[in-house]
Amino acid sequence: MNDAISTPNPTGPAPRGEYTAEPFPTSQAAAPRNHRRRTTLLIVGGATAMALCIGGGGIAVGVGIGTLSNVASRSTAVAAEGSTVTTLPGSFRPSSPYGDGYGSDSGTGSTGTATTQSAATAASDEQKAGVVTILSDLGYSGEGQAAGTGIILTSSGRILTNNHVIDGSTSIEVTVETTGKTYQADVVGYDATNDVAVLQLVGASGLTPATLDDDTVALADAVTSIGNAEGTGDLVAASGAVTALDESITVGNESTGASESLSGLIEIDAAVVSGDSGGPLVDDEGEVIGVVTAASSGSAVITGYAIPIETALTIVQQIVSGTESGTVSIGLPAFLGVQLATTQTAAGAVLGGVIEGTGAAAAGLAAGDTVTSVDGVAVASAAELSTAIAAHEVGDSVVIGYTAAAGAAATATVTLTAGPAA
Repeated sequence: MNDAISTPNPTGPAPRGEYTAEPFPTSQAAAPRNHRRRTTLLIVGGATAMALCIGGGGIAVGVGIGTLSNVASRSTAVAAEGSTVTTLPGSFRPSSPYGDGYGSDSGTGSTGTATTQSAATAASDEQKAGVVTILSDLGYSGEGQAAGTGIILTSSGRILTNNHVIDGSTSIEVTVETTGKTYQADVVGYDATNDVAVLQLVGASGLTPATLDDDTVALADAVTSIGNAEGTGDLVAASGAVTALDESITVGNESTGASESLSGLIEIDAAVVSGDSGGPLVDDEGEVIGVVTAASSGSAVITGYAIPIETALTIVQQIVSGTESGTVSIGLPAFLGVQLATTQTAAGAVLGGVIEGTGAAAAGLAAGDTVTSVDGVAVASAAELSTAIAAHEVGDSVVIGYTAAAGAAATATVTLTAGPAA
């Protein structure tokens, strides 16, 4: 999960709920995590344009222009059998009348065996070893921030986390919790389908990696989730036990209706909450057996889910080797840097504006222009524009054919920049 803060819509009517800016919490005492708070998972409405971040992930909804980037794609998850509604850990923190927390109270509850859960406690120095907290800036104009957790894999600063912790980010800051030192992080690669991402800390050395487990996980094993609960930046630990293995859940996009599945997960009855995403699930020896990625919604008893560490490491190895596939992307996606008008025509992709500092802005594209081709190949819609740009890499130059707002046909050569993590 991540934690995010929304800001007012810069153009057009205010979003529903009259969201206003809220300072991101930097310090907060660890609180019991066996309670629920209601929030809204979709911040939408009133937007006059949305950002078009085109790369491996297609069109990403613009941050701060009525909708938080990619928040909808991680809003709810339903167990395969349909009995449990879950939300990916990392409730963001919109400033709204609804408060902050997990999401809507829907579903019939978890399949965990416990009837009560212990309150989380502040992580010990031993539990902090090999764990980092992550804070990401979303968008290009201070639209919000997202928080999560990560696992140190190498002394030089390779970090394992969930993809949904960093998607939509334009800048990532990582703090090593044992030292308090903060680093900027680059995205090495990600697998959005399996919710894994790899970061590299800039200038890091001498870090203490987490100890990874190579034993077989069994039912009833004692476990502890360690994470950046509620995005406060203070690590806390929540204990529990393994309640099921090889579980499958479906993550649904409330906005589009699309869904993706996560399978082979470890199910636990620890009180996993927002901000814990990407953090380690450790066994009774303090060794990492999984990467926390989801938690239940709609029950007083929380059921958590973690990706087995061996599954995550297989994806990490592919990312580090630089091998792209149908699910794995290396580096950041190419970014055209335009905004789409909410009203489109069949003649092409109508622009609502451009983002300052991107290739589109440098090439002179402007609001009201209609993109009609990329490298001489006609595009008749925003989806076709997305597909055309997704075939390119950061640094590529593309020739954009367009009709200016005044009606004259023109072309512009645009150098694609790095977009938000998808």
